[in-house]
Amino acid sequence: MKISGIGGQAVMEGIMMKSGDDYAVAVRKENGEIEVKKDVYALFSKKSKILSLPFIRGVFNFIDSMVLGISTLTWSASFFEDEEEQEENAGFIEKHFSKETAEKFLMSFTVFVSIFMAVVIFMLFPAFVAGLLQKVIASETIVAVLEGILRLAIFLLYVVLISRMEEIRRVFMYHGAEHKCINCIEHGLPLTIRNVRESSRQHKRCGTSFLLLVMVISIILFMFIRTDTVWMRLVTRILLIPVIAGISYEILQLAGRSDGTLINLISAPGLCLQKLTTREPDDSMIEVAIKAVETVFDWKTWQQANNMYQHDLEEPYE
Repeated sequence: MKISGIGGQAVMEGIMMKSGDDYAVAVRKENGEIEVKKDVYALFSKKSKILSLPFIRGVFNFIDSMVLGISTLTWSASFFEDEEEQEENAGFIEKHFSKETAEKFLMSFTVFVSIFMAVVIFMLFPAFVAGLLQKVIASETIVAVLEGILRLAIFLLYVVLISRMEEIRRVFMYHGAEHKCINCIEHGLPLTIRNVRESSRQHKRCGTSFLLLVMVISIILFMFIRTDTVWMRLVTRILLIPVIAGISYEILQLAGRSDGTLINLISAPGLCLQKLTTREPDDSMIEVAIKAVETVFDWKTWQQANNMYQHDLEEPYE
């Protein structure tokens, strides 16, 4: 197995795949046709050498992923809006803003709200509860562990609850198709529906594993951060978010490049959690994922350049 460098995410009834600065979104429309969009996204994390340094790049790569993810998700959702709703939205935008200005504002606002809510729910709320427990529990280590357990429990409960929603289940099926395509390529198999179907839907570099690593690293790190008041506890949690994200990102990248016993042990919980955030896709979803991959990535040339053995002679999907 070798790392191809491609990545992506599931969107509404489709897949976004990214290779370098190029990305493509393939969506299965209601009439059964596959709509494909290819574009370039200039990574914020590549605009400065400082931002691309280890333990710093993780934060900005996460922001890049959120911005591109929300943008492509919004584009995919536009195919499933009612015509009346689309006309109302278009009329409001034309009346008050230019389309470009409105899109930039909505994107910035959505990213801000998403990050704010994540910080409040997964960082500040557990820290606040821990601050209250500190008044009745003498051991700061125990309080820190309980805070981490609460944070992890909220995250797992969130994943379980959303996985029960019908629309999210379909997104998770496309998520599985994304992983299967990448695993198929990186294991040296031709990108065909049959080969993708038989590939694993779990991948070490998945965002689910990253988020779980953030939760675990926060438990370990906060055990060594001692605070006397609730407000100081809240402040330190906010200030240390970039540090936690940076460490988690580097571990995730190392996991993607390594197959050692220790790394596999660290990756195991994230791979296990992916059983919830991915589902087995049907062939029509795999077809969409292959379209997205082949729009931005020449997998044949990559496999030949890396001397990867072709185990399957089935003709690739056209």
